[in-house]
Amino acid sequence: MKKSLLPLIFLFSFGIVTAQETINFTFNHLALSVKNLDETATFYREVLGLQEITNKTKIEGIRWFSFGEGKELHLISILKEPVTINKAVHFALSTSDFDNFIKRLEMKHITYSDWPGIPNKINIRADGIKQIFFQDPNGYWIEINSVIQK
Repeated sequence: MKKSLLPLIFLFSFGIVTAQETINFTFNHLALSVKNLDETATFYREVLGLQEITNKTKIEGIRWFSFGEGKELHLISILKEPVTINKAVHFALSTSDFDNFIKRLEMKHITYSDWPGIPNKINIRADGIKQIFFQDPNGYWIEINSVIQK
């Protein structure tokens, strides 16, 4: 009896070990539920400078934008359920042109803040990275970080 259980125990143990192996992922896209598709598309094109790309779903009410390097933003206006948003729900982008981006926001009269919410204040993290937060027309929070200059 003990000899016949030994192979089963080995196979079971091997299955557990292989189930714990790491699976590598790469980021593909971020999808946001939006109220006004055209207004939101204009915001991401004009404020963040994102390029609109082909919506491969071909479904009306969806527009796609490129972050570059195969990463995308999908704006979806076909779902009507309300979305609850707070500052902890955000996405972050980094730029080596942080100061010029701040000027762009100011020219477009878009208020930004530090993490606590002080208007037009830049947060400086302990590692020296500058960061700001602002919202798109739907209330989604966007974080912009500087890049440490080498």
